[in-house]
Amino acid sequence: MSRNQAGRGKKQFSGKGNVPYKKKSQPKKQGAKSHDIRLNKYIANSGICSRREADENIAIGLVTVNGKVVNEMGFKVKPGDEVKFDGQRISPEPKVYVLLNKPKGFATTTAEGKGRTVMDLVANATSANIRPIGRLGRNSLGLLLFTNDEKVVQKFTNSKNGVARLFQVELDRNLKFEDLKKIQEGFNVDGRTITVEEVSYVEGESKNKIGIKIKNTGNSILRTIFETLKYDLVKIDCVAIGHLTKKDIPRGHWKHLTTQEINTLKML
Repeated sequence: MSRNQAGRGKKQFSGKGNVPYKKKSQPKKQGAKSHDIRLNKYIANSGICSRREADENIAIGLVTVNGKVVNEMGFKVKPGDEVKFDGQRISPEPKVYVLLNKPKGFATTTAEGKGRTVMDLVANATSANIRPIGRLGRNSLGLLLFTNDEKVVQKFTNSKNGVARLFQVELDRNLKFEDLKKIQEGFNVDGRTITVEEVSYVEGESKNKIGIKIKNTGNSILRTIFETLKYDLVKIDCVAIGHLTKKDIPRGHWKHLTTQEINTLKML
């Protein structure tokens, strides 16, 4: 038997103290922490300033995480944390704008356990943490804008300016002309004045189909208006948000806004 044959099956040694050679094991990755990001990098990625400047701003208390001021250098942000710079929420993600033509039966919420939601419909649109601006009731239809751009969100939710949305509503009966005038002029409900941007009959349709433009982010004001005037709302359909329309977006589908649409949106 040769020396090589005799040595088969035996452990190989490194020659260092006759200790069997073992390949160094790689440290196990901890899944949750692998997605953490240093706070200064998070701020820099959001486009606010450089990492060095981010450290300076952290040191003087301009940055909060989940509502608490963070002065710690090297602090790491976890997925889902809310980071604010000088009071404004920021995100390191690219800005994304998704327009959905919502069908019936989907709740406008980001919460879980609410059945089918609009987030299910845009799940494949982007990996960014987008959320809907405003609300459409579960049985309401039409356009709903999603984004992670906080400046655009603030533009919509600004109580003085806001962004106009055009709805087509269908009532259980024809809207009387005197009631149309009342909506145009504004009227009081429970001590507050209800006003809209525009309201009119839909051209070429019966008098129970109304076009109405509002700047409120929800559509509960529509129910308030017509229920106060003793009409039942049969259908609510958001057909335009500012300059954005449902053109080429079938019901239940979505699209990313074009660069021109985004620029116009920011100028509204």
